[in-house]
Amino acid sequence: MAPKSAGSAKSPKPPKAAADDPLAAVTLAVGQEELLADRVVRQVVAAARAADPETDVRDLAPGVLQPGMLAELTSPSLFAERKVLVVRQAQDLSADTVKEVKAYLAEPVEEVLLVLLHAGGAKGKGLLDAARKAGAREVPCAKLTKPAERLSFVRGEFRALGRSATPEACQALVDAIGSDLRELASACAQLVADVEGTIDETVVARYYTGRAEASSFAVADRAVEGRAAEALEALRWALATGVAPVLVTSALAQGVRAIGKLASARSGMRPADLARELGMPPWKIDRVRQQMRGWSADGVATALRAVAEADAAVKGGGYDPAYALEKAVVTIARAARYR
Repeated sequence: MAPKSAGSAKSPKPPKAAADDPLAAVTLAVGQEELLADRVVRQVVAAARAADPETDVRDLAPGVLQPGMLAELTSPSLFAERKVLVVRQAQDLSADTVKEVKAYLAEPVEEVLLVLLHAGGAKGKGLLDAARKAGAREVPCAKLTKPAERLSFVRGEFRALGRSATPEACQALVDAIGSDLRELASACAQLVADVEGTIDETVVARYYTGRAEASSFAVADRAVEGRAAEALEALRWALATGVAPVLVTSALAQGVRAIGKLASARSGMRPADLARELGMPPWKIDRVRQQMRGWSADGVATALRAVAEADAAVKGGGYDPAYALEKAVVTIARAARYR
């Protein structure tokens, strides 16, 4: 067999950087979650300055990196100190700048750590592919859109902070704060700083009850659980903090309908099949299953009538929306205990 010519030999593929090595020559943060991307930057900078306290950090705002600048920023300095170069919104770089970055990826400078923050997706995909092909360390920074993902994030925050929190506490914190990761991370840090021992649901309620109770869904949850006094307290706080009455009636309707749907579902269904049939995520089904204890078919019918009357009142059919909502909340809470 004839030997292959030298020109046909493929060049070796660059080794892929370890995902946990913040001192990789190129780090690629992919996704639109700013908190996670900022953490990647902080991690690289901290590692670089631990290795060299004199590390020079250049954090370039979107649009700052122009053609010709990369060569200047990555050129060796007189004192040969380490550099960290952060390029934000790399997907928006001009075509000429992208060419320069791609050329740099093929031959990165030894004392420079390049961090590319890329939103992912189709825009700027050529640069994304080039960085991956060059063996860049890649860190996912996608937005956490699912409740289960945010719950996992909170658990991870407590673990990273060296503290334990009960599953109920983690869920309560997500319910109270919502989808903002920065606020969730800040709340975890605050609880760890202020509370000794295991963090439980009672602790979260003590610190964040105002935030949680201002939610229209919190009002609905308390009402369908038959906790009239707590539901009324939540309702008054919600209205005082600017929650629109129509949002409360919508949440009440969803809460009661969810119980009706689950109660009428076929028994023996697998959780995944049940979730698809009812149009609810699995975590929601688990919660509704706990809330439906004590409900009867008559109770659901009564609660739905109360919601309909309240909805008409808050949309102009009544003179006092707050009173209409309070009446509905009390009726629903009582209906939850008909059985």
